[in-house]
Amino acid sequence: MMRALLRLCGWGMAGCLCVATVLAQTAPVTLVFAGDIVLDDDAGRMIERGQDPFAGFATLFKNADIRLGNLECVVATTGSAGDKNYTFRAHPRALPVLKRHFDAMALANNHSGDYGREAFAEMLGLMRQVKLDYFGGGHTLQEAHTPLIIERKGLRIALLGYNEFMPRSFEADFDAPGSAWSEDEQVVADIRAARSVHKADLVIPVMHWGWENETVANARQRQLARLMVDAGADVVIGGHPHVTQDIEHYRGKPIVYSVGNFVMKETDNANQRVGWVLRLRLDAAGVQAFDTRVARIDMQGIPTPDVNTASPCWQRGDAAVRQCRNPD
Repeated sequence: MMRALLRLCGWGMAGCLCVATVLAQTAPVTLVFAGDIVLDDDAGRMIERGQDPFAGFATLFKNADIRLGNLECVVATTGSAGDKNYTFRAHPRALPVLKRHFDAMALANNHSGDYGREAFAEMLGLMRQVKLDYFGGGHTLQEAHTPLIIERKGLRIALLGYNEFMPRSFEADFDAPGSAWSEDEQVVADIRAARSVHKADLVIPVMHWGWENETVANARQRQLARLMVDAGADVVIGGHPHVTQDIEHYRGKPIVYSVGNFVMKETDNANQRVGWVLRLRLDAAGVQAFDTRVARIDMQGIPTPDVNTASPCWQRGDAAVRQCRNPD
């Protein structure tokens, strides 16, 4: 590639400037995605004490162009707990800490509505106050299905989020806040509109799907993931099972079925205490490469990088996903 650039630009100082310009234009965009984040338990108490539950991964996040995660709780002071086994509500003091490490949060999951629509709407307003973006949810049905567009290095990247956890609930309505529900026809329309209407170069759907504690994706996940790729998705990222799942390529596009937990207190299953932080390298053609950083989650739900355990990685041209240890 360097020799080709030199031939195009010529030698000498002008040639050097030309090479630098072309390389700058083709530099990949680095996007990281962290799994399920709950900030109402020990992690919330850490924040109250002035500590940072994300500190172990701060450098990885800082070095990325785009930082995303799944916010598996509502952040609010209002609302009442719903009639369910587990409900999660974090204090608004958590938002500046999230903003320190993340650009946007996925909101389409089965805990965004734990404290009702008033609390969810409060969270949306609080996130805007700290300039923390979100996708997969909104004040209305239209907002919930509108992609978040993030532009870096000339690439317009569209982010969409959907919940598929049954029973179907807490869906945004025409005039009511809530999350985006995964309905096949609508998902396909949203992906196509991200390109045709919102002029995105790349489209990334983030899914909340699958069965808890299952390390292999089920048939419905595979069917929907392939439908999204057929519609124009460049990569599909999933979560909800609380464990990592398999990764496949379909038509040259990566499908990461579940990255598992990130900041979540789970003590009943050792598999739930291992997650991945996914790192994508993106260019105009899609995913140039990806790797995963292993997160070891302690009994309080706090992640620490594990540099000794190999985990999935891939780069364009590879015939299959490989295992890498502590990728650069």
